[in-house]
Amino acid sequence: MTLLLASVTGPREAEIAIGQGADIIDLKDPAKGALGAVDPATVRAALGTVAGRRPVSAVTGDLPMSPDIIYGAVESMAAAGVDYVKVGLFPADGRAACIRALAAAASRTKLVGVIFADAGPDMELLPLMAQHGFAGVMLDTADKRGGRLLDHAGVAQLGEFVRVSRAHGLLTGLAGSLEAPDVPRLLLLSPDYLGFRGALCAAHDRTAGLDPAAVGLIRALIPRDSRSGEAERSERAVADYRLLAARAYAGDAGRDGEADRVFVHDLVLAVRIGAYAHEQAAPQKVRFNIDAEIARGGQPVQDMRDVLSYDIIADGIRLIAADGHVPLVETLAERIAAFVLRYPRVRRVTVKIEKLEIGPGCVGVEIVRDRPAELAKVYQLYPAAHTVSGE
Repeated sequence: MTLLLASVTGPREAEIAIGQGADIIDLKDPAKGALGAVDPATVRAALGTVAGRRPVSAVTGDLPMSPDIIYGAVESMAAAGVDYVKVGLFPADGRAACIRALAAAASRTKLVGVIFADAGPDMELLPLMAQHGFAGVMLDTADKRGGRLLDHAGVAQLGEFVRVSRAHGLLTGLAGSLEAPDVPRLLLLSPDYLGFRGALCAAHDRTAGLDPAAVGLIRALIPRDSRSGEAERSERAVADYRLLAARAYAGDAGRDGEADRVFVHDLVLAVRIGAYAHEQAAPQKVRFNIDAEIARGGQPVQDMRDVLSYDIIADGIRLIAADGHVPLVETLAERIAAFVLRYPRVRRVTVKIEKLEIGPGCVGVEIVRDRPAELAKVYQLYPAAHTVSGE
């Protein structure tokens, strides 16, 4: 499952973040850049406020890729007593040398390397970080005015980043001007944590103070992780049935059997598909049309906790299509239908797939799959018996 990392500027914001259930407290000064550092005195004061209730990380700043400068900044922040030190690895010739120079520090302090989706992320840095003792890696954005993480990397690309990072034993984080609608999409990838700043602040202004309500909304969208340091949560937790309904494991069957239809139409992707030898040589254009009948919740829709987003369906298609060659269109259709039906609020799904490069027209298959009535009853009686994405 996935942890919530909240970036804060000092003790007061740290207390707000803890009060709203953040799992990791991350110290930074957003006025100084993407990874602007706070001074060590502020770090120590925040650590005193946190008092061991949460892991604490701190960034070293937007620094030049000089091994001596980077090493000194890491040592200074580690001396303040944080659990993790985040190191920005900006595009420059010295990036690899900086990673190598930090091997000694990594033996004493948990280091997290930060690379940037909008500034030439280099996947070859991942094994290098693992080799030199880094604890984790985060994919972020350098220009906070230049769009969200998903504007710079598709869900399949992000999924590959998580997969490769995890294969090298690195904790994996995703961040970069993330907003509430991004949360359910990125949870499909099961990163170790999602990082937020702007979405937690008033009017999404990352230089403004934390807004408790905004922090609470993001917290509500991320299911609690067993690794969270919030030991008291089991005593005070109150079920958010709007969130459970959106994530599709609530027992509420809807208002008198009413249903809505969520659809993704005319999504065209390059897919490796086909039984012929020539179809295995290169991807071909495939069009997807998906219609899902969704049991309506028992309350008016207000925010992302109340919906099953069409983005989830589209991202699921992209992830399935990126998972290697599929010999038959029917197999691909069955995989997509099974993915959509993992959400127990989905009563029925229609999947239509068309291959667009076969002859003068298009060919394909359409399937309709229903949720078995006996399974629907089980989900209503035991909502905790099923999770959304195998979590």
